[in-house]
Amino acid sequence: MADTVRAWRSPSLARAIGEIEAELDLAWARLLGEWEVARGSPEETALGWLVVDAPAEHDWRVVDAALDRLTCPQCRSTLTRGPATCQRCAYHHEVRFAAREVDRPNVPPGNEHAIRVSFAVARSRTRYSARARVGYELVLPSLVAGDLPTTAQAQAGKALINKLTPEECDQVATFAEVEERARTRPRAAAREGPTR
Repeated sequence: MADTVRAWRSPSLARAIGEIEAELDLAWARLLGEWEVARGSPEETALGWLVVDAPAEHDWRVVDAALDRLTCPQCRSTLTRGPATCQRCAYHHEVRFAAREVDRPNVPPGNEHAIRVSFAVARSRTRYSARARVGYELVLPSLVAGDLPTTAQAQAGKALINKLTPEECDQVATFAEVEERARTRPRAAAREGPTR
């Protein structure tokens, strides 16, 4: 697997992604210990396939950690991160959402789901539109900090994002930049495919 190192849109997003990736590594290490499986062994790969083939039996961090350690047999990328045309990656990207998610203590209900979806979108860029990516990526650091936007806040943010072109969506690093660019537009900018 030869994935490239990604430059994130902001330092706060890079920190949030790094924190979640460290949590994934810890969850995976715990699972290896429970199963008495050595890191880097063929048994680790087999365990990864067991996990991704039954995601509802595991916490989402364990499932995402397993996905990170597997190579797609169809496109040879890290599983779920191949091109949008890879059927195997698309399948495992969708079924990953069957994994368990339990909110952390002292966060609003739904925070864990929001983190999980935002993290998946940020790391699976080829599967989502520029408008979807910018929204999820900009909110992820505050989600990791324990916040959760209200429905009204999320809708207001989406309305502003929808005024930007896809290119502008890929350029902004903060919601303040989204607001600044959107303020000059009376209606939605040129459309692209649906925002997933």
